[in-house]
Amino acid sequence: MALPIVETPRYELTLPSQETKVQYRPFLVKEEKMLYIALESGDEKEMQTATKEILKSVTFDKLNVEELPTFDVEYIFLQVRAKSVGEIAKFKIICPDDKETYGDVEVDLSKVEVQVDDAHTNNIVLDEKRKLGVVMKYPNMKVLYSQEFKSLKYEDIISLIIGCVEYIYEGEKNYPVSESTREELKDFFESLPQEQFGKIRKFFESMPRLRHETKVKNPKTGVESKITFSGLQDFFGLASPTTA
Repeated sequence: MALPIVETPRYELTLPSQETKVQYRPFLVKEEKMLYIALESGDEKEMQTATKEILKSVTFDKLNVEELPTFDVEYIFLQVRAKSVGEIAKFKIICPDDKETYGDVEVDLSKVEVQVDDAHTNNIVLDEKRKLGVVMKYPNMKVLYSQEFKSLKYEDIISLIIGCVEYIYEGEKNYPVSESTREELKDFFESLPQEQFGKIRKFFESMPRLRHETKVKNPKTGVESKITFSGLQDFFGLASPTTA
């Protein structure tokens, strides 16, 4: 005899990157299990694959998941988690003051937002006199899949930059990335002085991200310390938030 089908509720959110409304549902048990296994593995590709598959499912296959900026992906997952297990998430955090005692922290997931640096811009001016610059786009899951390791090795940085270039310009002339080879783009960025290359790195360092600052109190010493949650692993309780 066929068992009854349980209907899941639908909710709506607005993507931080483009003010687009998206419908979603809570995690199913099997999906949450898949995500936890992937996050606990620490394997970047396994985490990305699980993220993509689950994200497509909970948004009813209405999103081009691989093209979403990474901070959109994290925001959707946090909203889904809040509707799945409750908006108040409880964590046990190692207290920064003695680095051994655990303290209790509660985070209202409904109040966690994507933070944007006021000085952040995707139009990076490299040479004001020549009006030479680069217009960037945010890294997405498709770009990250192409990375063998998510690290700060030189070749990884160059690959990530190339994957996020929209176009290069000089004066009124634009050079779309689609009209240049990978080697041409690599040569362009490798020929930049350190000061100009630093402006491009700053784009990645200051781009919007899901962050939440709070405090943890050490039950032994009574010391309160600021901590920062950032990224899926922090909010799913599988990594230690950083000291603010």
